[in-house]
Amino acid sequence: MHDIEAWIGTLSPVWVYLLVGAVIGVESMGIPLPGEVALVTASLLSVTTSVSPWLVATAASVGAIGGDSLGYLIGRRGGRHLLERVGRRFPKHFGPPHLAKAERAFQRWGVWAVFFGRFIALLRILAGPLAGALRVPYPRFLAANALGGITWSFGTVFAIYSLGQVAEKWLKDFSWVALVIAVVAGLVTTVLLRRRAVAEARALRAEAEKEPAATP
Repeated sequence: MHDIEAWIGTLSPVWVYLLVGAVIGVESMGIPLPGEVALVTASLLSVTTSVSPWLVATAASVGAIGGDSLGYLIGRRGGRHLLERVGRRFPKHFGPPHLAKAERAFQRWGVWAVFFGRFIALLRILAGPLAGALRVPYPRFLAANALGGITWSFGTVFAIYSLGQVAEKWLKDFSWVALVIAVVAGLVTTVLLRRRAVAEARALRAEAEKEPAATP
């Protein structure tokens, strides 16, 4: 992840916006890419460079909404059979436990699973294709998709940007302010993402262990 952050830091602002939109868009189609890492890194850059937080958030929103919509079309055409076939080829990302968990989210929340899914790593990848496979009406899907994408994108960017601005104000007399912000925010983000990944992995293992026991 640190290599990705360092590489993004070498790009011009225009390429940062394009990269954020592209990575999040492809991730939202159902391909596991580090969309959240790209968004967080770009948000950090907006604190100390000419990268605009408004354009980062806009690019992320466009990528999220467009990618989810393409994922929806793929899922609608391919159906659940396509998701199961992909799951057999990529069990670490789309295995039966992942698909079952995503389906339970749709059963519990309905179309709002698309909105909440933007904030959950597993559903962020599967929400679009699964909504299409389950034949969720597209207007309802698009409304939840747009609301979730915009809320997640702008909320994430400006939460990080605001924290960075506060830190810069307090540390403006020090020439190493950028280093402090990047290191602290990077460490906190890494810890939080790892904890969430471990928790999700444990939950999936627990569900996978329960399923054979429930079979008569």
